[in-house]
Amino acid sequence: MRMASHSATCDMGSFPPPRNANHGFAYLALLITIAIIGIAAVATFQVGSILQRRLAEEELLDIGTEFRRALLSYANATPVGQSNYPPNLEALLKDPRYPEVRRHLRKLYFDPLTGTQKWGMVMSPDGKGIIGVYSLAPGTPIKVGNFELIYQSFEGKTTYASWIFTSIPPQLAAPAGNVTLPNGAPAGSNPTANPASNGAPNPLTPGGTSTSPSTQGNQASP
Repeated sequence: MRMASHSATCDMGSFPPPRNANHGFAYLALLITIAIIGIAAVATFQVGSILQRRLAEEELLDIGTEFRRALLSYANATPVGQSNYPPNLEALLKDPRYPEVRRHLRKLYFDPLTGTQKWGMVMSPDGKGIIGVYSLAPGTPIKVGNFELIYQSFEGKTTYASWIFTSIPPQLAAPAGNVTLPNGAPAGSNPTANPASNGAPNPLTPGGTSTSPSTQGNQASP
């Protein structure tokens, strides 16, 4: 009887661990693996979002340059006695001041940051013409430096509304609601404007030199 009891005790000690314990370790390992994958996925998503944002900002600068050139072209093609500034963006697609089709912009671009064709607009002092456009996207720009010379005013800006694409000096244009200029003139006005240009500031060429609004040129092809 004693020998049988001793044998039974030895046999019990050689049994493998319960299956429930193995399942517990496997479940814990699975949870750890899922957590690691989740952390890696979040990090990858964040990096991808930043990269996508940077690319969208670069595209915004390219599109803004097209708007700037179109506004300059519109101003340079101004007939005597007409406004230098388009009443709306559609006027850049077909200049209403001429009976024939005259285009200054190929198409009305989508904002790469918002995915819409809605743009913020800086209006002329009389409120009848557009002197600049900007993105309505929220958030803070990732790009804060290393801009091209014509966009040096974008340096250090904390809102996309501060990236104003205009054919006039950037210090004379500001989104609606901003304060007036230091000399007390409304934002968007130029107290030293040429009287022959209907009181509107002369637009700037890409090189930064003043060009008469009555000059014909820089027209976009139909």
